[in-house]
Amino acid sequence: MADHHDPAAIEKRLWKDIEDHRTGMLGLMRDDQHFQPMTAYVERDANQVWFFTYKDTDLAETVGATGGHAMFVYQGKDLQACIGGHLTVRHDPERIERYWSPVVAAWYPEGKDDPRLTLLCLDCEDAQVWVTEAGPLRFAFEIARANATKTRPDLGDRADLNLH
Repeated sequence: MADHHDPAAIEKRLWKDIEDHRTGMLGLMRDDQHFQPMTAYVERDANQVWFFTYKDTDLAETVGATGGHAMFVYQGKDLQACIGGHLTVRHDPERIERYWSPVVAAWYPEGKDDPRLTLLCLDCEDAQVWVTEAGPLRFAFEIARANATKTRPDLGDRADLNLH
């Protein structure tokens, strides 16, 4: 993929896309741990992504008090990303209040004061991001051009981001 955009622009677009669509797959980097769908709440300035969960879920119990290396995989319409970082369990009543909504309430029917309710925080370290800016016509053109010229199609950008 060609580098048409600078990494800062791709990072800005990454956070915006996650804020707009929120859902991705979160998991620890362990052989026996499957990734699970989670709703993301981005704090750009801190390079953090927050997730609601119960303290007694497999993921929260595995993360435990010490945390672990995790990945959040996001798939949007024209942006795909894998964000790596350190995942910890953090019970933060202020953030619970800030991010609480009717959608969250549907998943946690006992409410904000449920003693099982907690948050996971991904302190983001790095990301690989792919931006695909090709509609159906450009996609068809690029595939035809690539086959005719024995080159790869140019359908967007890719960036490796350092999020420290």
